Amino acid sequence: MSAVKLHQQPPFGAVCTLRRSVLTVAIVTLVSFTYLSLKSLHSPSLLSSPTTTSSPRSVQPSLPEDVDYGDGDNAEKGVVLDDAEEDDVYHLPKVFRLNYEEMLKRFKVYVYPDGDPKTYYQTPRKLTGKYASEGYFFQNLRDSTFVTDDPDRADLFFIPISCHKMRGKGISYENMTVIVRDYVEGLMSKYPYWNRTLGADHFFVTCHDVGVRATEGLPDLIKNSIRVVCSPSYDVGFIPHKDVALPQVLQPFALPAGGNDIENRTTLGFWAGHRNSKIRVILARVWENDTELDISNNRINRATGHLVYQKRFYRTKFCICPGGSQVNSARIADSIHYGCIPVILSNYYDLPFNDILNWHKFSVVLKEKDVYQLKRILKNITQEEFVRLHNNLHKVQKHFHWNSPAVSHDAFHMIMYELWLRHHVVKY
Repeated sequence: MSAVKLHQQPPFGAVCTLRRSVLTVAIVTLVSFTYLSLKSLHSPSLLSSPTTTSSPRSVQPSLPEDVDYGDGDNAEKGVVLDDAEEDDVYHLPKVFRLNYEEMLKRFKVYVYPDGDPKTYYQTPRKLTGKYASEGYFFQNLRDSTFVTDDPDRADLFFIPISCHKMRGKGISYENMTVIVRDYVEGLMSKYPYWNRTLGADHFFVTCHDVGVRATEGLPDLIKNSIRVVCSPSYDVGFIPHKDVALPQVLQPFALPAGGNDIENRTTLGFWAGHRNSKIRVILARVWENDTELDISNNRINRATGHLVYQKRFYRTKFCICPGGSQVNSARIADSIHYGCIPVILSNYYDLPFNDILNWHKFSVVLKEKDVYQLKRILKNITQEEFVRLHNNLHKVQKHFHWNSPAVSHDAFHMIMYELWLRHHVVKY
């Protein structure tokens, strides 16, 4: 009879010790993951003031190193970037890099050929002024390799009607609404593409807020299509996960870009403009006589000197950006360009590229109620925090600049990336 060798049971004390060790490791792991999760959910506080609130819609990306984009139709040479230096201004740096490269290789847009370019279609009105973003997009897209003549290869379809051109020709808002409706309904009846998705893979670009309202005559355009607009307001039907906030950039800039000039910035805060909103009226009333905040309740008169308004951006740490007649303002892009940290003073503004860029890393985002504590909030930002904000601001300047022709990671490519993120739709 063969002997069976039984496993010897470990002593009871050893089992308890082992269990305690496993339990300890489990607790430490749980605490660590909980801490990291909470840390990732909350942006690092830039301010010591308890009145400061985080924006509910902040985001991050990073830019590719010297990348070979292969043989794709949209291939172009990437910008040489240092990951460690750039990553802190984006939400998901690696995801952004990979998606951006994929976009350059694969993204295709079909531009409807309908409409006389000499009227309101196909071509931009101009590339200057407060609404230059619309014009630059029209031109940059037309000149890019993203455009395809084969609608079967298209990921998205562009509706090339310019409300800015209509406005330049004196078209009223009521007539603008009719023109947009008739044009889009004509595309619906002539082509099969809108009806496949009820317009979900179509997009429309306008910078002037009148252009946004011009889509009201066609509910499906508001509800289904991607609207790329400078005034992303709920009161005109802006839908954050579907629509895109177009940065309002007043180009050409009057002076070169600022940055790496911290020692010259001796004024705490600056704002000058029209009092065409409640928050601007309050801002001027509360702070216009302050000795540390340079607040003017009207535009700076050009008679006071050449480019006085623009030069004040160079001397200021924080530039106040309250909403005007709409939530958007070209002042934000001005602040970024001139190296002055923008202070977003708005209860709601779906900031441009905020699902890519982490605005808390290069700006200060406040609610309108914080206007009464504005000076205390800004003074509570330490010099170290200010330097970090300023350095990060310098990194994102390229994203808020339009070029002709477009260059990698400029405003045009960032908008195209936003569209790329939204191009996954189900065709019926």
